[in-house]
Amino acid sequence: MEVTINTNKPSKENKENPRYKIDTAVAFFYIQVGRPGRFFNFLLLFTDGCIHPPSSFLMVVEFQMRLFATQSEYSDRLAAALESENRCTSQSRLLIDQISIHQTNIVSLEEQNRRQTEECRQLKALLDDLERKGVQKVVDKSQVPVAAVVIMACNRADYLERTIQSILKYQSSVASKYPLFVSQDGSDPSVRSKAMSYDQLMYIQHLDSEPVQTERPGEIIAYYKIANDMEIAPDFFDYFEAGAALLDKDKSIMAVSSWNDNGQKQFVHDPHELYRRIIKVDSSFVQKCAEHITSGSSLGQFFQQYLQPIKLNNVKVDWKAKDLSYLTKDNYTKHFADIVRKAKPVHGTDAVLKAYNIEGDVRIQYRDQPDFEWIARQFGIFEEWKDGIPRTSFKGVVVFRYHTTRRIFLVGPDSLRQLGIEDA
Repeated sequence: MEVTINTNKPSKENKENPRYKIDTAVAFFYIQVGRPGRFFNFLLLFTDGCIHPPSSFLMVVEFQMRLFATQSEYSDRLAAALESENRCTSQSRLLIDQISIHQTNIVSLEEQNRRQTEECRQLKALLDDLERKGVQKVVDKSQVPVAAVVIMACNRADYLERTIQSILKYQSSVASKYPLFVSQDGSDPSVRSKAMSYDQLMYIQHLDSEPVQTERPGEIIAYYKIANDMEIAPDFFDYFEAGAALLDKDKSIMAVSSWNDNGQKQFVHDPHELYRRIIKVDSSFVQKCAEHITSGSSLGQFFQQYLQPIKLNNVKVDWKAKDLSYLTKDNYTKHFADIVRKAKPVHGTDAVLKAYNIEGDVRIQYRDQPDFEWIARQFGIFEEWKDGIPRTSFKGVVVFRYHTTRRIFLVGPDSLRQLGIEDA
């Protein structure tokens, strides 16, 4: 601590100053208290001729100066302590974060280990099953499989049995092309027992872990996924084998489907009829739009209205003998436009009634989504839209049979232009 006291006595000039003459003698004391870098200044003024401050005053000043010095030092120490505490807190939080990251990694490794243990258990069970059945009975090494048939099961053993029986009815003659699997989600013992009782298939328990990886980039994973409440038609395997050739030939086809949203018995007639459907711009799928090749019995949404009345095809069509080149991208638009062009236009609010009384094909134009939904409800067909277009549509056109062989085309506001048809 440094103390500096400067005493200023009246100068000769001040004595001559009229203002000074009014006042008594004045003593100025300039006190500087503190340490290097931190000073506090005091200006003391004594009057009435008291030029030298009394000793008691100097003691008070000294006491105040020492008190201030102590407070200043304490303040510095407190600031240093706070800074140290903040630094310690920051380091503690960093350590906690690191511990949390390590704990997360430990949990992840434990989960990975659990999955790997379960996969090893399943592989061992599968190997035991294959040894019991004999691999040659399930897969013929001389025949390269076209695709695997996978039945997805969970906890309904009775439905699973019905589906397996339906598939084996038509799969046995082509088993080497289409090896059959049952993949179970869950651990219901009755489902496992039912699947393991069949020598014609392989059972696996599905684990929801990593996505399936192909050996080479861009390679397609081929399999038919069937729910355990489905039945298949006699031409199921021939249809998909012919569809596989289309997939290889036309890269704009994303999938081949045996499902028809409007496959109810009053809307189908010809088991040989196939259509392309738009699922997104420049991408389509081939759909069998007559009797269904597959038929479901799920008790989910729309069951009573749409699923229960679906007609399962009972005609064995030789799809591999058919020329399906009209379904390719380069040919289909013209093929479909020729059919729509021949249909008779019907207008008015009573279009449904008029269509019923016309023998040949009919086309009805809708203005927008609400208008389409209103017309669809009059006929009883599926009225849902996806991605801005009606489901099952091509160029905005939805086609279905109506009680007889007549086809009804619900045509969008821009469909005829897209098909190159001049509206007569």
